[in-house]
Amino acid sequence: MSHLLQIDPRDDVAVALRPVSAGDAVAEGVVAAADIPAGHKVALRRIAAGEEVRKYGWPIGRATAPIAPGEHVHSHNLATALTTHEDYAYEPAARETLPPPEGTFLGYRRKSGKVGTRNEIWILCTVGCVARTAQKIAAEADRRFKGRVEGVIALTHPFGCSQLGGDLDATRTMIAALAAHPNAGGVLILGLGCESNQLAALLESAPDLDRERLRAFTAQITEDEVEEGLKAVEELVAVAERDVREPCPIADLVVGVKCGGSDGFSGLTANPLVGRIADKVTAGGGTAVLTEIPEIFGAERLLMARAKDEATFRGIAAVVNDFKAYFVAHGEPVSENPSPGNIEGGITTLEEKSLGAVQKAGRGTVTEVLRYGERVRDKGVVLLEAPGNDAVSSTALTAAGATVILFTTGRGTPLGFPAPTLKLATNSSLAQRKPHWIDFDAGRITAGESVDDAADRLMDLVLATASGRLTRSEENGEREIALWKRGVTL
Repeated sequence: MSHLLQIDPRDDVAVALRPVSAGDAVAEGVVAAADIPAGHKVALRRIAAGEEVRKYGWPIGRATAPIAPGEHVHSHNLATALTTHEDYAYEPAARETLPPPEGTFLGYRRKSGKVGTRNEIWILCTVGCVARTAQKIAAEADRRFKGRVEGVIALTHPFGCSQLGGDLDATRTMIAALAAHPNAGGVLILGLGCESNQLAALLESAPDLDRERLRAFTAQITEDEVEEGLKAVEELVAVAERDVREPCPIADLVVGVKCGGSDGFSGLTANPLVGRIADKVTAGGGTAVLTEIPEIFGAERLLMARAKDEATFRGIAAVVNDFKAYFVAHGEPVSENPSPGNIEGGITTLEEKSLGAVQKAGRGTVTEVLRYGERVRDKGVVLLEAPGNDAVSSTALTAAGATVILFTTGRGTPLGFPAPTLKLATNSSLAQRKPHWIDFDAGRITAGESVDDAADRLMDLVLATASGRLTRSEENGEREIALWKRGVTL
């Protein structure tokens, strides 16, 4: 029985912390009817066909067949109950005040008032046609100017041409937002010349960019675009190398929270642990940004109850229903989210995944709802519109202003993003198998470490990372962006 966890007293199921064999006791008077893999669910009581099944104290779907106590509960007898549109009522919950944490980090305070956790030169491109050129410039500049700044990074994408309307506007907005990021001590924007995403229009759309730390040109009117790029980077390095880290309060942190390749332990270990960090950051006056809108379907009411006011509540409702409409418009079901890896790891429905995923936002007040490409303006918990795709959503988090990202994973990935990204393994097996991917083993919680102790360790790591400690993905040179393309390609 110690191998199982009932998360909430109202739950109809428990989670196997380790593999359970048929015949093992799972509850008072209940034995497992079959072998249950670690991370999977076992019924604690009799459940009728069509009845709601609860985990985390909330419904995660409906039984598609009668389920006896001790049976394995998974995709063979449980299905989603999500609908394509819902009408919501504003029912605010009591606010919880948490004590502010102690601690500071060493960051780079920019002219905008924002604080960066890195002092890098970023090379961005208006269009995919000059992506390789940007990479060539970055590789040579990083070699040539090593030690003067914390790195020269090319952040490229395949879009910027043959785009129309809002789709083109979104690409332009994202590049401009990345160019304003405080982790970049200097930015070179490289254009081609004939693309839809014209460089002049991009610069005109972003009047807040620090022109001292910005260089831009189009390759078609330059004799040697690589040499021109290196000259521009050298000028930016001369500015950025004068920057120094200074002590900054937690109020200056913007932490993005993200999960990828979830398993049955995600909602038990890493996600609630990240929620503790979100609580510490927001209690300290900082910001925690939650995204992946399709991965809050079924759990959105938990966030709505924490909205600071009715306007914020309406913003949450709108972004959820708009995202469902986006799925429907493309002929896709709103519940088609748990990946094959998620399912193998024990997650059955989107509601189950969502209830585990929203724990990353902690218990703080939701103060703001941002649409894709918008930037953080408020402190507290911020909800950002973006899909669940790891690279797209993590790019959106960075563009919104996240200077550190906490990324929980039960399956593992080498992928890295523009902001320093700490990978948290939901289970110790992954942490042991992939130490070159994983920064923190949250699986130790299932072995007996207290969540409080784990949260203190993780907060120390977050502050050290914000102060310059490299993440595994940074050490491995894994730095990517991906844009959310939604429109017609000419």
